[in-house]
Amino acid sequence: MKQRVLLLVACLVLAGCAGAQFDYTTHTVTNPTRTVNQQTGTETGTGMVADRTNPWGDGPVQVAINASADGSRNYAPEIRQALDYWENHSEQYVGYSIQYELTPNAEHPDLVINFVDTVKSCPRVENAAGCAPYITDSAQISRPMRIDVDDSFSNGSTVLILKHELGHTLGLNHSSAPQSIMAASAALSTRPQPDATERDLPWGDPDFTVYLGATKDRAAVKKQVRHALDYYADGADGTVPSNATFSFTRNRSAADIVIQFPETLPCSPGTSGSCGGVRGTDPDGDSALEEYDKLTISISGVDTDTIGWYTGYWLGYGFGLDESELAPPFQHASERERRSDWWK
Repeated sequence: MKQRVLLLVACLVLAGCAGAQFDYTTHTVTNPTRTVNQQTGTETGTGMVADRTNPWGDGPVQVAINASADGSRNYAPEIRQALDYWENHSEQYVGYSIQYELTPNAEHPDLVINFVDTVKSCPRVENAAGCAPYITDSAQISRPMRIDVDDSFSNGSTVLILKHELGHTLGLNHSSAPQSIMAASAALSTRPQPDATERDLPWGDPDFTVYLGATKDRAAVKKQVRHALDYYADGADGTVPSNATFSFTRNRSAADIVIQFPETLPCSPGTSGSCGGVRGTDPDGDSALEEYDKLTISISGVDTDTIGWYTGYWLGYGFGLDESELAPPFQHASERERRSDWWK
């Protein structure tokens, strides 16, 4: 019996993935360019903070857009949503009222929002999603002030980044309310990306490490597995890229591919056969993995001379192939064919 088990995690909540089953790449909304430990006014839960003087002065803050990272993308709706949020909530969380005027091509703006390929304006911070100055006093403002935002995120995540960075320009730090916006880190979704099954290689690179679990007749089993690995290294009859390499490792946790031989299958206890599962990342939050980082193959209760075939079948799955795309030896194979020298 074969059963496909797809294991994925779509971490769409803020403040990371505590308790998630698998790793997830999160992007950090970083420290402001100027770090201070306390803000003026006292926060009381989600209630009002003490009145403060608006460092931006009277009148609306004029906001311009620099879309050098991707001139084809219209950022105005996301920016307007973030500006509207603070216009409606600044008195509650900041202590003064703020008004904005979004003029994308303004010649002399108060604030410019730059969309960039990589945020480099926050020093000593890796994987920054955005960066903005922390402003609590009018003396800190030298117009135009600048906010940098990574261009690679989805519309919803871009709005969150903008709200966060605008919060810094209003005097909020990472301990300020609301924490759903001002927390120092968040799990963000990228813009739509091709799913793993749509890629020629759904892995970060074609060099795979393989861990072989404990089993009887280890030499014979390893020989069978080697047949499958060599078959895929040669391109598996043109179904996968032919530049893949495979090497065995004794470090299970670090292996890309784990082949184990449990007494009972995790996917179907009490039966013989095999099952497989992939682990990976879902950066665009569409509940489909965009890249794999672990393939686990479980084989139980089968003859040693068929282990190579079962391994080969699941390697196809690990390369993102569906049933109809597998190489000929793995389509509708009889028990006799599974025992044959199918790799030749």
